[in-house]
Amino acid sequence: MNKLLKIGEVAETSGLPIKTIRYYDEIGLLSPTVERSESGYRLFHTETLNRLAFIRRSQALGLNLKEIQQILSVHDQGELPCGEVKQHLEAKVVEISRQIEALNLLKAELLGILSGWQDQPEIERIHHTICPNIQKS
Repeated sequence: MNKLLKIGEVAETSGLPIKTIRYYDEIGLLSPTVERSESGYRLFHTETLNRLAFIRRSQALGLNLKEIQQILSVHDQGELPCGEVKQHLEAKVVEISRQIEALNLLKAELLGILSGWQDQPEIERIHHTICPNIQKS
């Protein structure tokens, strides 16, 4: 028989706060590995620890809880979800590339502003702007 763990044991072993574990259970991320005692307390199968480790690692790689839920759903249907994981990670790489491009454009704009910075702008420009260095009059 698989040993059932109390939420405090799961929290201590996983390093996650009890509140987080409860939340994951409430949104269905832990569904097949959680039971309820007769008095209504959550009891966790030891496989819950593997699920929590997967969730943490997936989040560290930039996946959100909805994406993680989709992956776990494939797993819970008895299939290896590696193809699903790969699709999400490839999409994340595309998203990160776009963000890097946007940040590079912002960096170039900031460097352009700083290269023409005037500590004492013209009086006429001061009257029409809050900071003439970043506002065009």
